[in-house]
Amino acid sequence: MVAAAHESEVDLSAGVVALVRQGTVIRDQGSDMPAENAREPLVMILLGPTGSGKTALSLALAEQFGGEIVSCDSVAVYCGMELGTAKPTKEERSRVPHHLIDVVEPDGPFTAGDYSRRARTALREIAGRERLPIVTGGTGLYLRALTEGLFAGPTRREDLRARLRRSAKRHGNGWLHRVLRRLDAATAERIHANDTAKLIRAIEVCVAARKPMSQIFGDQDIGRDPLTGFRLLRIGLNPPRQRLYDQLNQRCAAMFAAGLVDETRGLFERYGPVKALDSLGYRQARCVLDGAMSEQEAIAAAQQGHRNYAKRQMTWFRREPEVRWIEAFGDEAETTREAAEMVEGALRRSRSHLN
Repeated sequence: MVAAAHESEVDLSAGVVALVRQGTVIRDQGSDMPAENAREPLVMILLGPTGSGKTALSLALAEQFGGEIVSCDSVAVYCGMELGTAKPTKEERSRVPHHLIDVVEPDGPFTAGDYSRRARTALREIAGRERLPIVTGGTGLYLRALTEGLFAGPTRREDLRARLRRSAKRHGNGWLHRVLRRLDAATAERIHANDTAKLIRAIEVCVAARKPMSQIFGDQDIGRDPLTGFRLLRIGLNPPRQRLYDQLNQRCAAMFAAGLVDETRGLFERYGPVKALDSLGYRQARCVLDGAMSEQEAIAAAQQGHRNYAKRQMTWFRREPEVRWIEAFGDEAETTREAAEMVEGALRRSRSHLN
């Protein structure tokens, strides 16, 4: 049984661990696919780590094939957060239609389920205009919600959440992550130690279900709401690791040089300490504002954070099925040519089955 409110916070973590321990999308698979499947509209999904050139490649392919871009980024949905998100610029957005960018204020709620519903609506509307939907971004959970649906998780328990927050405050940074690691090491590996909201939700799910959340995800093929009515062509970017890290280091420095600290100050004054401002870059900029870091220290911390994030993204994306990987950056001419051949081949198969 979970520890009562008067019991120690150490007992709470032990009780939580003890409690837990008790207890179809059509993919583009080539020319041999059934004819009825090949008639489904094509959706191209462009995935890869931050800084790999997804924006450049998505724009080139959208212009070549009459496409519209559906962003798959959990921070780009927020209005006013520009420098730290590496959103497409206004000029880039003017070249082709973009969706799911600047759709909510930073203090507004926006979940993976919200993203899935809006993105699926966008896909249907784009396909209805006989244009090519191109989903691009680096938020793996949003992509999974879009393509596979979400499991019907347990309801919120505000009493448990409040106790976990008190415990985290008492025991300091890293405590929630240590609790989750004991409950579900696989899920803990995918959640940053400072992401309090996700850590609390994961612990809450483990407690309610009396088993690890990663196991629940594995058991939830029945009951999910997978995306249907489309063929999915997944193209992944995996540029050389050291070159990617160099690119991320330069991009982080450029964000601060362009005024990230000032942008963060304005957002904080308007919205307060909202979760969105705990995103990479903004978190380090807030440390500058708080006097906890110099700007150079913040840049170095942001650079390390982005490198670590890119590594976690690739770990996630390698579990995606049927990805056609390109071992290069998206802004290289050969990458554009190779990706365009993949898209053209998928569209050609559709046309041949329609004739």
